Amino acid sequence: MNKKSLIIILILFVISFSEISAQSTTIPFPKIGIDVGQAQSGEDISVTLQILLLLTVLSLAPSIMIMTTSYLRIIVVFHFLKNALGTQQMPPGQLLAGIALFITFFIMAPTWSKVNEAALTPLMDGEITVEEAYDKGIEPIREFMFTQVRNEDLELFVSMANIERPEERNDLPTYILVPAYALSELRAGFIIGFFLFIPFIMIDLIIGSILLSMGMMMIPPMMISLPFKILLFILVDGWNLIVSSVVQGILR
Repeated sequence: MNKKSLIIILILFVISFSEISAQSTTIPFPKIGIDVGQAQSGEDISVTLQILLLLTVLSLAPSIMIMTTSYLRIIVVFHFLKNALGTQQMPPGQLLAGIALFITFFIMAPTWSKVNEAALTPLMDGEITVEEAYDKGIEPIREFMFTQVRNEDLELFVSMANIERPEERNDLPTYILVPAYALSELRAGFIIGFFLFIPFIMIDLIIGSILLSMGMMMIPPMMISLPFKILLFILVDGWNLIVSSVVQGILR
């Protein structure tokens, strides 16, 4: 059988297959379309802007979550603890982030309940507008941030914004309060991290001195001190102590 015969047979096979497919029942494919029309009234424009605003808020939700809650301080403390212990992969970063997230939910639950009662529920019932819901919903969050922010950090951002010093806290813009609060939370997390390092550094120094006095300079001190660090952390119930200290410091 030569090449011409093979080509002829292949063509006949394709033609016969296409005829069979045409005679068989076809499966309809769904057609999906997006219709973008022209706004006919001011109400249509308002709804469109509200949808865009909602999508923007949802895209920025993780950043808002980090910058306006106690999550920032907690995750910083947990990472300092991990470095102080000297464990490389344990506990994993995702686990620490999950624990910090649920502790944040516990701390922020009263504040978010106030937001729900004052803003979200009336807005869903149509009793207030979106602007009124924002004004009422932001107040409990601002009150929480004011309890944690330092005056020095507020003064820093007020001076950099070149605005007059507000007479009352209610006159302070939110765009100044949020970065000042984040800076204060970073400082608090670093202070707690410093005190976390002290007992574990003492263990490293003691183990290093013992190995040096024994002439065992080829053995890394971190390898020997790591079990003692973990043992000390277990004996003092470290997780309970750290979490209770951080939560009580925020809720004081």
